[in-house]
Order: sequence, then C-alpha cells, then structure tokens
Amino acid sequence: MADENQTSTDDDWGAAMAEQEQAESASLNAQAATATVFKDFSGGDIKTGTHNDIDFILDIPVQLTVELGRTKIAIKNLLQLAQGSVVELDGLAGEPMDVLVNGCLIAQGEVVVVNDKFGIRLTDIISPSERIRKLNR
Repeated sequence: MADENQTSTDDDWGAAMAEQEQAESASLNAQAATATVFKDFSGGDIKTGTHNDIDFILDIPVQLTVELGRTKIAIKNLLQLAQGSVVELDGLAGEPMDVLVNGCLIAQGEVVVVNDKFGIRLTDIISPSERIRKLNR
C-alpha cells in the first residue's frame, strides 16, 4: 500500500513538473513572439518614412470647441429660460476664449468676424509639455 501511495505521489509530481515545463516553454515562446513583433514594428524603414509618416492620421476628424465661458444653473432656472433670456457666464468681456480639441485645452484666442462669419484668432498656443501636465492632474 505504501508503494502505491509513493507511485501515486511520484506521478502527481511528474505531471506537475511536466505542466510547469509546458507553461514555461509557452511563456518563453510568447515572449519571443512579442519581442519579434515589437522589433518588426519599430524597425521601419527610416529612409522612406513608412512607419514615421504622419500622413495616415491627417484625415482623422477631431472636435474643435471655442468656449466663451461656463456657468452652473439649477434645473428649475434652466426650465424657466425663454427666448431673450440672458445667461451669465464666468468669462469676462475681452478675456481670451479657450480653444479645446476633443475637450483638451490647446490654445486661447480672440473672437473675430470675417465676411459675416465668426472665427477665432489664436493668441496663445499651449505647449505640449503644459498639455501633458494638465492631463496628469
């Protein structure tokens, strides 16, 4: 009976060791495959610029918003708004307007009218490092 228990334990350990070797082998294969994928991806031809070319993202649309100001208003006051109502905003007259791309502040500017259409003249562009700093807050 003791030999049967010892044999059973040896079989369990053998199976566990084999399973561990398979898992380690699979992990090494996965790491090698990942390393190959990243190596191929980052090793683009610099002379032709195929991987470094920005042209393929230039047609992606983004949401550009010019913000005059903001305010908080109670729902009961919101429901009382009618044509001709005035809503006070926190922005001051003559203060630069915020220009946001997909909700992220990228610039400030002033309102201009050109051919009866509103536009914005950019007066201050937020540096990329400042944009990253604001995202981390």
